[in-house]
Amino acid sequence: MIKILNLYAGIGGNRKLWGGDIMVTAVEINPEIAKIYQDFFPNDKVIVADAHQYLLDHYNEFDFIWSSPPCPTHSILNRTGRHKTTRYPDMRLYQEIIFLQYNFKGDYVVENVNPYYEPLILPQYAGRHCFWSNFNISNLDIRSPKAITEMTKFEIMKYLDIYLDKNIYIKPNHCERQILRNCVHPELGLHIFNCAFKVKQKQLNEVFQ
Repeated sequence: MIKILNLYAGIGGNRKLWGGDIMVTAVEINPEIAKIYQDFFPNDKVIVADAHQYLLDHYNEFDFIWSSPPCPTHSILNRTGRHKTTRYPDMRLYQEIIFLQYNFKGDYVVENVNPYYEPLILPQYAGRHCFWSNFNISNLDIRSPKAITEMTKFEIMKYLDIYLDKNIYIKPNHCERQILRNCVHPELGLHIFNCAFKVKQKQLNEVFQ
């Protein structure tokens, strides 16, 4: 059974279609968000902790790692005046990419937004996301009816097929849609998982040929 580490798990958009014949450990720092994830995926192990530190401490316990570090400081929205603060890009993103590249023996993917600057490490692209990985990811562009920043909460829930019955706010953001906008579309999450699994299957087939 594949052991998976799902970091910065949110409410589990990427995880939704992976199926149940896997062992998933999800790490989410916000207790309210972690509770929603646990309700959606009761068989997963959910840990409320700092995902960045958890990766460093436990990376070698898993076969597959998905990490989605915080994206606001990398987003084009950081340069449009929407966020009324001046801030450095959060370089934990590149710390994790480099760490996994040189230390992790399994398959990994680090997901983030298309940044407002030229990426410091060349990513792969799928949909509206950048992915840094040690396996090939073919593009799957799942188009939303309109820009996700312009969609209502109900429109985003319908688009993701993920429904929440209450508003959860990610501080300091006071938008009830942010928790949903942070989700990787479940079909894209499944597509990337399948890309990784095919690599693993190919390697196994080569061993036994």
